[in-house]
Amino acid sequence: MASFLITDVRIFDGENTIENGSVLVEHGKIAKVSRSKINHSGKTISKPGHTVLPGLIDVHIHADGGNPVALPQSLRFGVTTVCDMHNEDFNIAKLRKQIEGGDCADLKTTSFAATIDMGWPMPVVLMHHDTPEVRAEIATWPHLTTPESGRKYVQDRVKEGVDYIKLMHESGTILGQKFNKPSLELQTAIIEEAHKHGLKAVAHATCVADTLEILQCGADGLTHCALDKVITDEVIAAYKKNNAHCNPTLCTMGSATTEGQQLQEKYAHDPRARDLMDDEARGRMCACMSFAKETGRIANAYESVKKLKAAGVPILVGSDAASPAIGTAWGLSAHHELALFVHECGFTPQEALVAATSLSADRFNFSDRGRIQEGLIADLLLVEGNPLDHIDHTLDIRGVWKSGNLCSTYDGKF
Repeated sequence: MASFLITDVRIFDGENTIENGSVLVEHGKIAKVSRSKINHSGKTISKPGHTVLPGLIDVHIHADGGNPVALPQSLRFGVTTVCDMHNEDFNIAKLRKQIEGGDCADLKTTSFAATIDMGWPMPVVLMHHDTPEVRAEIATWPHLTTPESGRKYVQDRVKEGVDYIKLMHESGTILGQKFNKPSLELQTAIIEEAHKHGLKAVAHATCVADTLEILQCGADGLTHCALDKVITDEVIAAYKKNNAHCNPTLCTMGSATTEGQQLQEKYAHDPRARDLMDDEARGRMCACMSFAKETGRIANAYESVKKLKAAGVPILVGSDAASPAIGTAWGLSAHHELALFVHECGFTPQEALVAATSLSADRFNFSDRGRIQEGLIADLLLVEGNPLDHIDHTLDIRGVWKSGNLCSTYDGKF
């Protein structure tokens, strides 16, 4: 694997900024980071006025059906690691095979989430796609009932080598419906078993009551922010007690209430995204899921994130991008989420970028990435301009490297 040097650039290392620095990459790893020139006789890329960042981490996607678009499109947008939050094991195997061919974001996974019969997301999937093929796929999901089945579920995921455990705790409140919801005894057993195996346990919940319940069961993080109302002090205290994080998926929640449509269209038609996604993906991003149009307000999520941030609760960038999740697009929605953090939730650009790099790596124990630091994987994003001043510059992408390999979209530009 060839070595190369990126020099005369601003470096955001995942936490701090170096002006006019250099990064040396050797054998797919970061070999040296310096505030000055590095002597190097091989390929040198000099880019004054540009910024190098760690590859972004999107802590919440679904590459549903093993969709072959998800990982390459994510990488083109500078998202070098994605966390799939529910997928069938056979689809995960397809995605891992695809990664072997290169030009893909890395995949972290929970495999199957901890599902119950006619609990989330089963009724919603069947509502929109009730076919024999879909029913056959759903039949492979866990149908958990007792704490014992929950512990066995975790043990099976450990044998698969998963990276974390995902729970579903959805009453249907935000959809104006009533779904089967796992018992608190089942959820507690799953979380405790995950912790025995050194795994984080994160959970889906979209209303305040469900959020509080699953935190009281011991969850390490939430994969959405409530839409029905602003979170209470009791919820914040539960986050703090667990040292839990929140991945609010604000762009997805804006699609759920339809209030995000104007911004979705703006990103979908941004000229910088034109060649990085196809027209079908662009069209999906311009539509809205609308399931919380009457029951939720995106302002509740924005205000809740502000309160969590003020309380010191870690907030992570994750889009919930998936092909059925209209209003989202793999890769692009991470940039959308960054902008919402800054423009709606009071983050500085630096705080938002930390939430998409080093903080996400720390929360999920991804110790080999998320920073530009000697010895770590050379997952790098090069942008023109300074996203530490204006977060919008994250889309001015000029190069993306995965483990030191330049994404083919950017071949010939150096």
